[in-house]
Amino acid sequence: MARKETITRDILINTAFELLQQEGIEQVTARKLAAKAGCSTQPIFRLYKNMEELQAELYEKMILFFEAYYMQFPVKEDTPFVNLGLAYIHFAEIEKNLFKALFLSSERGGKSLYELLNGTSGSVVKEINKAKALGSSNASELFMKMWIFIHGAACMVITGDYDLSESETMELLKDSYLAYTRK
Repeated sequence: MARKETITRDILINTAFELLQQEGIEQVTARKLAAKAGCSTQPIFRLYKNMEELQAELYEKMILFFEAYYMQFPVKEDTPFVNLGLAYIHFAEIEKNLFKALFLSSERGGKSLYELLNGTSGSVVKEINKAKALGSSNASELFMKMWIFIHGAACMVITGDYDLSESETMELLKDSYLAYTRK
């Protein structure tokens, strides 16, 4: 009777995801993954052609994780781009290593920053449409201005230079939106 395989792709990708969350994407190596999964490197290379294939699957898991996080983030403000900004900044705070891998890397699983943020639910498009409905004549340009502010704040979270409360952040985002919509 053949020996039952105990290490599966699911086990490896979930373990790689945990390793990423704890130590960062650069620490997701075959040796570290094998040690964390409690196996040798042999099952990794039996199930994946190479580490690049595993990394591609890992990026897909990260993208889905961020999208689920955003979809479950409580709506706290109706002003366009404010809730998106709050969720993004909060994600940077609680998932630093995932944030770095997704939003501060040129890899991104072959997706642009816009594609990652927009996701399959069309999050950015919905916000742009909301701004249009409120009278913005150039909602896409407005998004770009807001995005530079939002991404900058999230990067400041990563470096430890951002210490504003959620309510202060919300006010800053609303003030920025209003400032950018003035003609």
